[in-house]
Amino acid sequence: MEMEIRFPGGKRVDAAYKGFVIRTDQPEASGGENSAPSPFDLFLASLGTCSGYYVLAFLDRRGISTDGVSLRLSATRDASHRISRVDIRVHLPREFPEEYVEACVRSANQCAVKAHLEAPPAVLVSAERS
Repeated sequence: MEMEIRFPGGKRVDAAYKGFVIRTDQPEASGGENSAPSPFDLFLASLGTCSGYYVLAFLDRRGISTDGVSLRLSATRDASHRISRVDIRVHLPREFPEEYVEACVRSANQCAVKAHLEAPPAVLVSAERS
């Protein structure tokens, strides 16, 4: 897998991958235009949407409607402004079958992004001149 990172102007940084362009920007307070999510926003969104995908797959396999089902992600920062905790809450409608509530939580916990945080890969940065 390979991704190309580009600088389209201002504080924007884009990633080209699989025919998509994933746009990012910084908040106005950081000198950006707030025209797109920040890279860290996308990191948290990856965690939430990945968990959501696993819940969706669980519901699809059982023929259970997604009406009224959602996930809410909240992050807590420590004194140094680093994320110290991420909470993902699966919201289910009142009529959702009780026997599947915990299974939805287990499904969300299967998220591959979450698994990578538990055993993070090495990230190596280098430079080359061409």
